[in-house]
Amino acid sequence: MEDKRTVYPDASEVEAVDGAVEMNGPDNVDVAMTPEAAEETSDRLTDQAVKARGQRRLRKMAHRAK
Repeated sequence: MEDKRTVYPDASEVEAVDGAVEMNGPDNVDVAMTPEAAEETSDRLTDQAVKARGQRRLRKMAHRAK
């Protein structure tokens, strides 16, 4: 059986505090990262958000194998 994850529509809150980046979000997400880790996470989130938008758009189209 596949475990369904909850998909949250709200963005997380992010703040720079004492040289770290703190993120608070849905489902009790509460993490602190170095600036470098936060930048890499940001890049990964952006890449995957673009991919997910494409998947969502393609899901609505009828596809035919060529």
